[in-house]
This record gives sequence, structure tokens and C-alpha cells, in this order.
Amino acid sequence: MRRRTFLGTLPAAAVAIAAPEPQEVPVRLGFDSYSLRAFGWKAGQLLDYAALQKLDTIQISSLNDYESREPAYLQKIKDQAAKANIVIDGGTGCICPSSKAFAKNGPPAAERVLEGLRVSKAVGARSMRCYMGSSADRTGDVPIEAHMENTIKVFQSVRSQALDLGVKIALENHDGDMQAREVKTIIEESGQDFVGSCLDTGNPMWVVEDPMVSLEVLAPYVVTTHMRDSAVFEHARGAAAQWVALGDGNVDFVKFVAQFRKLCPQSSMQLEIITGRPPRVIPYLERDFWKAFPKASAAEFARFVALAKSGHPYMGPMVVEDVTGLKKPPVMVEALKEQQRIDLERSFEYARKSLNVGINWRV
Repeated sequence: MRRRTFLGTLPAAAVAIAAPEPQEVPVRLGFDSYSLRAFGWKAGQLLDYAALQKLDTIQISSLNDYESREPAYLQKIKDQAAKANIVIDGGTGCICPSSKAFAKNGPPAAERVLEGLRVSKAVGARSMRCYMGSSADRTGDVPIEAHMENTIKVFQSVRSQALDLGVKIALENHDGDMQAREVKTIIEESGQDFVGSCLDTGNPMWVVEDPMVSLEVLAPYVVTTHMRDSAVFEHARGAAAQWVALGDGNVDFVKFVAQFRKLCPQSSMQLEIITGRPPRVIPYLERDFWKAFPKASAAEFARFVALAKSGHPYMGPMVVEDVTGLKKPPVMVEALKEQQRIDLERSFEYARKSLNVGINWRV
């Protein structure tokens, strides 16, 4: 059935939801494979799910999401995505050799980047997400600037291969490792022709940054995303934040997506929904906290404080068991799996109906 004919059969209210506003730039909707980590699905199963949900994109963010790295298998994944009209973004993990998050028992950092780029190229991806480190790198013996410099060296060492492959490295602002301006520094000093941003909207909380600031700073470099909401609120030690399903937090995603359409018209919204974790305290009222952020902008911090003042703790139902080192009984494992699926699908619904995002679901 043609789209025009299909829309003609719908009630007027349904057409109003399905048809984008004339002035709005279409934004592709998808998800990052980490959102459904508890299922242990591989690339083929993830693509089946994305097709069932009528999504436009998927970020296969780990090489472990593939059953094989053999050319024939990767070609099969590429063909499966094309048949479902789904665009793949590639991914790998930590690529900074001095980071505490870097696995010491694997290949050198540059080879990890190259392997990720090659696999991404094989499945038809135009970008490959990776990250520098984590919040532990801001307070260790090695200063954050040294980790940044090491990351730049790794990227510059693979420049010619990345350009030949036509796959852009997408550096994520990851779990408290860097503020947006630090990510921007790495991108610009490495080379914007082959390095861009994987813009994450949940991780800015851990570096006292409003996600709108992250967007404003990184918009010119964004090639892929991790979109999720947070409940951010005041706490006796400063603030606290908890990741929640899209629409359940106090990040103004209506305003955010309006800006995203203008500033990143070629990028997609890859939802990375992470629930099941307890609120995390951000103790910015304590002096020692600022040792990790000696160069933070007061003006940008003030915007984060305003965000915290606007929020409150999440009061909806949530299984809080996704905690490192916690031994979970089987019933909780199954509950977390179902929560991941439900919260991701609730987030798709919010993105479609409240943010008017997505293309394939309309036809």
C-alpha cells in the first residue's frame, strides 16, 4: 500500500501523529545494542528486533555483538540490515592505552580501533563509536590531559586507514571521563575529517554538565548518538541523578530534539536506555569533588545546577538490581531483562509520539 493511500485510511488524529510537521527535519530512530544487554542477543537477533519495531537505525556498539568477524558472516549482517531498510552504526570499546578502563590483555590500542573500523565497514556502517575511559581517569595518577593526548596519538596513527575505509571514528563522552569541551579538543586535534562525536545525553550528569551544553558544544561533530533521559535533582551533597526511560526524567527532550534537528540534521537518535541502577550522588558541594574538574566553566556549571533544581527523584516503578558485583537471583535476572525491553519500547513510543522522531514506523 502506498503511503498516501495508507494515511488516507487513518482517522485524522492518527494522521496528525504519523505525519511530521512540514518544517521538521526527519530524524532517524534506533537504539544502541547495550540497551538490551541482558538478552545476550547477537547482531542478527538485534536486527530482527529493530525490524519488528520498525526502526531506522541500530548501533551495534561492541564487537562482541557479532557471532563472527568472518567476511561472509559480516556480509550477511549487512544484507539483513539493507533488506529491513536499517542503517547500522558500528562500535567498539575503550581505545585509550593509559585509561583504567583499557583491557590490558588485548591487542594494542591502534589495532583495536582498526579492527572496529574494518568490521564497521564490512557491515555497511559509516561510523564507529568508541570511548576514552571513565570517571576514574579524572582522579588517577595520570592527569586527564595525558589520557586525552594518548587518545589523540592513537587516532592520528590510524588516520590514513580510517579515511581509506570511509568510516568515521565517533568518540563518546563516556561515563564521567570528559566534558564536552574536552571531547571537542580531541576531535579537533586528531582531525575532523575522520574523527567525530558519539553524543551521549546521560553521561554529562557525571561531569556536572547539562546535556544541552553537550549538544551545543559537540553539534558540529556529531555522527551518532546515545540518547537517554535522567532524573536529576538536588541532594544534600550537591545533586543526584538516575537514568530513566525517555520522558521519565527532567531533561527537556522536546527542546533538545528541536535543537538537534537544526544542528545535527544528518545524524540519528540511537536510544541507549539504561534503567535498573540506583541514583548516583554528584557531590559538587564538597571541595574534593572539584579536584577532578579544575578547568570547569562556571557558566556551564550554573546550567547544570538549574537542571538539578528543576527535578525530583524518580518515583515510578523500577527494579534496581543492575549493580556491579551484586549477585542476582534468577528471578531478578529475568525481571531486569523484561525491564530493559519494556523501558526501551516505552522510550520508542515517547520518541515517536512526543518528539515526532523516526521514519520507518510511519509507513
